[in-house]
Amino acid sequence: MTGNRTRDPFWADDLRGIVGDTHVLTEPDAMAGHLTDWTGRFSGTADAVVRPRTTDQVAAVVARCAGADVAICVQGGNTGLVGGSVPPADRRPDTPLIVLSTVRMSDIDEVDAVGRCVGVQAGVTVDAIDRRAGAAGLTFPVDLASRESATAGGVVATNAGGIRMIRRGNTRAQVLGIEAVLADGRILRRWTSLVKDNVGYDLPGLLAGSEGTLAVITRVLFRLVAPPAATVVTVAGVRHVEDALGLLDAVADRGLTIEAAEIMTEAGVALVHEHGLRRPSASASPFHLLLEASGPGDIEGVVLEILDDAPVVDAVVEPGPARALWAVREQHTESIARASTTPVVKLDVSVPLRALPEAMAELSAVGEVVDHPCRPILFGHIGDGNIHVNLLDVPEAAAHSVTARVFTVVAANGGSISAEHGIGRAKVQWTDLGRSDVDREVMRTVKDALDPAGMLNPGVLFG
Repeated sequence: MTGNRTRDPFWADDLRGIVGDTHVLTEPDAMAGHLTDWTGRFSGTADAVVRPRTTDQVAAVVARCAGADVAICVQGGNTGLVGGSVPPADRRPDTPLIVLSTVRMSDIDEVDAVGRCVGVQAGVTVDAIDRRAGAAGLTFPVDLASRESATAGGVVATNAGGIRMIRRGNTRAQVLGIEAVLADGRILRRWTSLVKDNVGYDLPGLLAGSEGTLAVITRVLFRLVAPPAATVVTVAGVRHVEDALGLLDAVADRGLTIEAAEIMTEAGVALVHEHGLRRPSASASPFHLLLEASGPGDIEGVVLEILDDAPVVDAVVEPGPARALWAVREQHTESIARASTTPVVKLDVSVPLRALPEAMAELSAVGEVVDHPCRPILFGHIGDGNIHVNLLDVPEAAAHSVTARVFTVVAANGGSISAEHGIGRAKVQWTDLGRSDVDREVMRTVKDALDPAGMLNPGVLFG
């Protein structure tokens, strides 16, 4: 509870009647894990945490909150990096707020192997979806390092990209249908496995990336795909970003399909090694390209030929899935968090591929030009220009100025301040760097039409 309340708010008993006594949490200790995000940088307050089990329960909760002017912060796996999954720290004391957690919404339908799709509730993890798809000989196109905790509702709400985006597209491209509860409690259901269904506005596409500000996503119908028959994974050390981009072109020119392409710096690889993982190769290189490719014939032979002709410092090649090589990339986040003396400033940005070499150089130098020196460690999805900028040892008072410096570099290179994690609360004041006044006014019009009282995820995306 917040403020000077000594007892639960009057509407809490109504919510208990909807979801059950044990699923309305009001004690501070019970709510604590829902009020701070994964990064530790964003925390807020709430009057209750409510954990519905079904879409009908969500609809009843939302309708009751609408009738009592209670704001709602929607939360999935709480793995976001921009503060969008936790309530605001500075909310108005006269506006009650609940966290609506989808943690109990974990049902997965039977896979439609012919239509290659599966319906899931919002709280199902990415890993669980992929395992269910795998049992039917298929795979889920969205893959993230946080796959065991990131949820269906969360990846749709943020339009997550992930490591397979270069091959499969972002989450929006995987959404065939959606079920969501509107701000007044009505249930919107656009649910069809048809590949072609061109009747009116693309409402599922609109809700993808809306960050919980337009509706509460409760179920998703996801597209599934056939996995490649075989893959080869290589980690190649290179001296320049241009060399890594050249390798991608060479692989594509030889008729192979790029399933994933990640770039890491020597600073990041060395840090992961310090925390217990073997280096992918013996030689240090300014940059390391992790590339997974598929195709017909002797994939490994083609990759080795390409590497022989490329300006590579050192390289290792293994048949997929090559989990030990992938672990070097996927352990970056944990190793970075353990190495910083302060909560890491994590900025997810993108730039055009033509600007990637210069942008990487400028972002790597940020720690030397700000008032409070810090350690930048960069990695990300090189195939789509997505850079994860991690700034270690940044005092809280300096986080804003360091963030502004990074975004200035990104904007100067024609990039976006949000590649795949959304705007949340962290980036609201910088949305003008990527959206015109008219653009933002149109988005505001949509928000006002679907949530006129502004009770869904207040402070997210619009401030």
